[in-house]
Amino acid sequence: MSFAKIYSRSVLGLNAPLIEVEVHVSQGLPALTIVGLPEAAVRESKDRVRSAIINSGFQFPNKRLTINLAPADLPKDGSRLDLAIALGILVASGQIDEKNINTFEFVGELALDGQLRAVSGILSIAHACKISGHTLVLPMDNANDASCIRPLNVIPTANLKQVCQFLCHTIQIEPHQYQIPPQELLNLPDLADVKGQLKARRALEIAAAGGHSLLFTGPPGTGKTLLASRLPSILPPLSDEDSLAVASIYSIANMQHPFGVRPFRSPHHTASAVALVGGGSHPKPGEITLAHLGVLFLDELPEFDRKVLEVLRQPLESKEVVISRASRQVCFPANFQLIAAMNPCPCGYAFHHDQRCQCSADAIKRYKNRISGPLLDRIDLHIEVPPLSAQDLQQQKAGENSATVRKRVLQAHHKQIQRQGYLNNELSPQGLDQFVQLDVMSQNILAVAQQKLQLSARAYHRILRVARTIADLTGSETISSMHITEALSYRPTN
Repeated sequence: MSFAKIYSRSVLGLNAPLIEVEVHVSQGLPALTIVGLPEAAVRESKDRVRSAIINSGFQFPNKRLTINLAPADLPKDGSRLDLAIALGILVASGQIDEKNINTFEFVGELALDGQLRAVSGILSIAHACKISGHTLVLPMDNANDASCIRPLNVIPTANLKQVCQFLCHTIQIEPHQYQIPPQELLNLPDLADVKGQLKARRALEIAAAGGHSLLFTGPPGTGKTLLASRLPSILPPLSDEDSLAVASIYSIANMQHPFGVRPFRSPHHTASAVALVGGGSHPKPGEITLAHLGVLFLDELPEFDRKVLEVLRQPLESKEVVISRASRQVCFPANFQLIAAMNPCPCGYAFHHDQRCQCSADAIKRYKNRISGPLLDRIDLHIEVPPLSAQDLQQQKAGENSATVRKRVLQAHHKQIQRQGYLNNELSPQGLDQFVQLDVMSQNILAVAQQKLQLSARAYHRILRVARTIADLTGSETISSMHITEALSYRPTN
């Protein structure tokens, strides 16, 4: 036979479109041509494939080879098509039987000696393969990750020769059974480490219970970073479905992350806009996508470039980011919880009790203006973290530990899921009308606050969402004026 068709997968964002590797062997001067928008790593595969075929004990056809990667209008990148190309050449040249090969999909990078190397994006590939009903043949190093997608037959192989022996029924390879990786000892920092700062601890609990964004403001050393780093310890664990979603993102990014653990990302303030939201000529996920279903902590918020911070505004509302390039458009999920920290002035000691700050009013204003009003308006909770004296630190007893707080957070989460199917931070205006009913006193309090604080409609809705979370933490179905008053205390007054 002079023609063969082998199924494989590419990766586009979090999707894995099907690729048909078509190989035609014809008479003519020896040559190998790859068409179908192959990029550099794919074009270079012809040299890897040639050596792998020869070193696996097969003959490389001394004829004209044309390889088409369909669909032809979809750019192909990476080395995951190596195995499919090599098998297509062997089938088209009649060295292995094509029988039943259409029920398989093949991914893997070939070494020059024919060994198979792991590829990125395997979870997205496995999920798409499961939907198609095919059996996935892949490198051994990818087998355990792929087999967590059930039901899916995953055939682990070590090299090209073993794949050919399996297809020719010379050897039998049993589908890989998923093995739960050993649990890493994740010593999450405990909230009991935080002494004092009762209002900041309360705000952190509310943020965890409703998925709200939070901004800590205070002098250096008051515990802002300490508090933020304790948030993962009071968040509920990820469900199996959400764990797979997070694992797929890290698989695309070719990074490791403990399965089932909520991400906590803390990029440095020198990060660029592309590093934060993702991008590149081949769009890759950025920090906000790597923080999906977890926490994005931005320490020293005003030190970030203002243009970098502005790219957060849309994802905070839409929970996703769309990256558009000339050749493709990719949508990445970005349902992250934003926690930020900042000093009150350039030196950090404005309004400190020892009056050491020498910053002028104009300097403080310029410092605060590094963060735009629209971005601040999208942050639900604004908390001042005051300094504690040595006497306070010595006399303060340890507060509640993370396990105790997490119980209340879990109960609040359960109430929200039962009532509306999602957390309070995602309540739409229609959802607010349905689940947030205010009495006359609460309406009057909000009306006065909106006038005095000049609240936008967005800030008004965020206050209602926070009040709904406060009521859920107390186990109340109705929202009282006390809940509204506490929610208002977390809005900036200037």
